[in-house]
Amino acid sequence: MIWKKNRDLARLNALSENTLIAHLGIEYTQVGDDFLQATMPVDNRTRQPHGLLHGGASVALAETLGSVAANLAVAEDKVCVGLEINASHLRSVKSGLVTGVVKAVRIGLTAQVWQIDICNERQQLICTSRLTVAVIDRAID
Repeated sequence: MIWKKNRDLARLNALSENTLIAHLGIEYTQVGDDFLQATMPVDNRTRQPHGLLHGGASVALAETLGSVAANLAVAEDKVCVGLEINASHLRSVKSGLVTGVVKAVRIGLTAQVWQIDICNERQQLICTSRLTVAVIDRAID
């Protein structure tokens, strides 16, 4: 198992209150030994003017999943911050729910790389994304 911090779904969803994550309707739905999964509705919050899922919403889901996974995979005295994200939008979606799954490509001491795949309700890949994060010391308040 890759996780070093508490990965309770109720806790993760509670931490999202009053954030962009909650505004977009992103909800963590499953955590396994080496993956984290979340869903996001395709509705008036996440569609672009042509009625399709906005690419930026897909990237927000991808970065959310990757960042949360990265931070769960480091010790308590470390945090992860994003360095780079890319996304390929492969298929359009007009309604329903999309599901993102993140898995580690590499978990290093100073950098991590995460792969995020987002599928529609028919399990068709609609977006694939890769996030690179830096691992840094947690700031002391």
